[in-house]
Amino acid sequence: MAGLQWKAAIKSLDERRDIIIPGNMEKTIHFCVQQFLETGREAIEERGLFTLALSGGQTPNAIFKELSNPSYQKALDWTKVLCFWSDERSVPPTDPESNYAMAMKSGLAKLPLPQENIFRMVAENDIEENALAYEELIREKVPSVSFDLLMLGMGEDGHTASLFPRTHGLHTKDRLVIANYIPQKHTWRMSLTYECIHAAKVISIYAMGKNKSEMVAQALTSAYDPDNIPIQRVGTPHHKALWILDNEASEKLLHVLGLS
Repeated sequence: MAGLQWKAAIKSLDERRDIIIPGNMEKTIHFCVQQFLETGREAIEERGLFTLALSGGQTPNAIFKELSNPSYQKALDWTKVLCFWSDERSVPPTDPESNYAMAMKSGLAKLPLPQENIFRMVAENDIEENALAYEELIREKVPSVSFDLLMLGMGEDGHTASLFPRTHGLHTKDRLVIANYIPQKHTWRMSLTYECIHAAKVISIYAMGKNKSEMVAQALTSAYDPDNIPIQRVGTPHHKALWILDNEASEKLLHVLGLS
């Protein structure tokens, strides 16, 4: 195929991070869908498989809602898509707070994606044991443990996946998946580690809406402090993180950079 069209509009922020601002929320979701499909087609063409890890949150759910439109049913060979998660709450898969449940309800269940290609995180019990099992599953199913697309959100406190500020999971080494205790929320969560995130071929960070504007600016312009703003650590010179922002989320960043 002739290159990925979405790459043409990307701007480099620094050696570890790129940025793109497609426009309002609707245009930004459309960009995300096109990036998803083009990344998937390239992966299937080159390796016969498209492996991805989803995050929770409004944006990934909006992407799958759009993808569930009948016009996209044949946009990808869905039988060759393997779907994992970047993190999960310690709740059953039927709980409305479950990232798995939200993704399925938003549109994932409507896609012609074989059930055996959907690998949820089992975080509602024996979370440390199940984190090890999920790590082994990734090693078994994902070539070189390198996801083709890793989808991340950002909390207003600067967390990503379930790597929250000042939690032990920020300093884990030699693991792909962990059980991370979140004192702020008095609960455990399962999460991919930085090591797993940084192995991905495409790392997308979605931030949309005015409520994300303050933290977007902090994460991308303030002094490096990943213990307090964990998302700052995402991205390497070899596997840069792409920040996908809508107009509202980028407002304060552009002001700080003198571009508004």
